[in-house]
Amino acid sequence: MIQAPKGTFDILPDDAARRERIEAQAARILGAAGYRRIETPAFEATDLFERGVGEATDIVQKEMYTFDDGGGRSLTLRPEGTAPVCRAYIEHGMHKLPQPVKLWYVSSFFRAEAPQLGRYRQFWQVGAEAIGSASPETDAELIVLLAELLEAVGVKGLSLSLTSLGTPETRAEYREELRAYLHAREQQLSPDVRSRIDLNPMRAFDASDEATRDVMRRAPKLLDRLAPDDAEHFAEVRLLLDDAGIRYELDPTLVRGLDYYTRTLFEFSSDALGAQSGVGGGGRYDRLIEQLDGPPTPASGWAAGVERMMLAADELPVQGDLVDLFIALPTAAGVRPAFRLAREARRAGLQAQLELAGRSLRGQLRHADRIGARYVAIVGEDGTSLKNMESGEQRETSAQDVIPMILRGSRLV
Repeated sequence: MIQAPKGTFDILPDDAARRERIEAQAARILGAAGYRRIETPAFEATDLFERGVGEATDIVQKEMYTFDDGGGRSLTLRPEGTAPVCRAYIEHGMHKLPQPVKLWYVSSFFRAEAPQLGRYRQFWQVGAEAIGSASPETDAELIVLLAELLEAVGVKGLSLSLTSLGTPETRAEYREELRAYLHAREQQLSPDVRSRIDLNPMRAFDASDEATRDVMRRAPKLLDRLAPDDAEHFAEVRLLLDDAGIRYELDPTLVRGLDYYTRTLFEFSSDALGAQSGVGGGGRYDRLIEQLDGPPTPASGWAAGVERMMLAADELPVQGDLVDLFIALPTAAGVRPAFRLAREARRAGLQAQLELAGRSLRGQLRHADRIGARYVAIVGEDGTSLKNMESGEQRETSAQDVIPMILRGSRLV
């Protein structure tokens, strides 16, 4: 039997209905704040992610699905959503629009990771980006909007971690200090961390090795070395979150594995997910547009995993599809008028289903009851009858009168 590739999954009808509820909540919450839907291609030029995400990141070094398009061009299935949205912002001249440009998406992404609960090679994210604003209010609003979304879909055991990365210049000075600290303690670090001290020393804070974690507990913290402007920006974000009643913990070791972040950085976690506890997060990326050859443009955003939200949420009830009319066929002679009735009912705005399985009339009525049909039209060679499934009333009528009777909601007397 052929099965789906490891790390991928089929979205079955009940799961699709739950996902639609998450998407509907995202559209409601983000739309009310002025965010508009965007979709970018599933694959982009590989250079977009090497320059945008960062060549030293695990995503670029280990996790991207990259291929030649047959014409000598290197393409990559998108591993994240921010760089593609920024590419679209530049390509379509969105800097000429009133700023900030507020965009949101629900899209699939791809990473060659080891599959485990909540981590897949093809996965879906809801994302929001506010491009063109440097204000701390933008950061705070985005955090509040993500908190509202997670609460609306019922994610349990939430906690918010918050920090600031300062500017790239501050971070460059800090990296040199951190590199010196790590080199002085190389023998206590895991081989993986040792190999990337010079390339990406801040990822050492993400290490799972206990000896490395012990070294990092005593490491210098970037949050203690912010420039005055960055510290003021971060203080204002915190003040706004306090005013909004959003609880958070400061985490100076927070690292999200993407090089483009500046200043505010945050992550929501759920204790319902175990080791892979991250549900969503993001931060400010004031230099990314410029790195991608656009004009200097401040920006901030986040992404949240759809599968992780579903895993961490209470079971989202799936509302059954409304069926106004089921059209039953006691014999094959009624197929053509029944087919026409189904088509006309849908044109009239009714949810109408036609018998397609060749069941007996008794079996068709049982099926109509199972799917919750309000009415059943029995279309035969000798005429048509309409049955109200709630009251059990049934009367003879003409096929052309079925739709008006349902629309009127009249009793079948």
